[in-house]
Amino acid sequence: MALIKVQNLTKDYVNEDVVTSVLHGVSFSIESGEFVAIMGPSGSGKSTLMHVLSFLDRLTSGTYEFEGRDTGSFDDEYLAELRNERIGFVFQSFNLLARTTVLDNVKLPLIYSKKKDYEILAKKALEAVGLSHRLSYYTNQISGGEKQRVAIARALVNDPAVIFADEPTGNLDSKSGNTVMSILQRLNDEGRTIILVTHETDTAKHAKRIIRIRDGNIVSDEKVKDRTIAAADKELIK
Repeated sequence: MALIKVQNLTKDYVNEDVVTSVLHGVSFSIESGEFVAIMGPSGSGKSTLMHVLSFLDRLTSGTYEFEGRDTGSFDDEYLAELRNERIGFVFQSFNLLARTTVLDNVKLPLIYSKKKDYEILAKKALEAVGLSHRLSYYTNQISGGEKQRVAIARALVNDPAVIFADEPTGNLDSKSGNTVMSILQRLNDEGRTIILVTHETDTAKHAKRIIRIRDGNIVSDEKVKDRTIAAADKELIK
């Protein structure tokens, strides 16, 4: 059973009487444990596709099955629950709370979950990204690369079925970007499903499979032949 399966998925946006079609009959499936890059230029529909797959938006037509269940019947409350407990998000702009500690930022998704032991789970997630020494730091006291690692820890803390990484290296220098991609690759090696959204070929080649999208259509879906393996940051090696 595929983790994600979409068939003839379309997405339109309606503004007054103007209908803008963004996705046109997209079909593919993603198995649990895959590392897939969704790649395309600006305006290709890749971000819209990510929003639909991660329950931030609804499809217009077609079907979307998540963990074997048709999502078309899910109400807004259940979609919000899925977003919190089954989906992890890593964004280009980090989306961390200002004037809040690293530890409290990572705890945030747990507040809305059924889990307990917030402190233990948050510390474990931060340890996984090599930031145990930054627990009490505020987000304005750490570097951009460290902020993205905090965001990955926050995405991990609820043990989601899939992590969506939307241009995760876009605001980082090459060294910090390499560290972030190394962490994502290691998480995938440990069995986690990663879906990376990017417009950069170099970033996409860190994945094991690339789905290329252009003008709302899938133009190719191939395994990565010459995969880039990010060098592990020595600070993260325990």
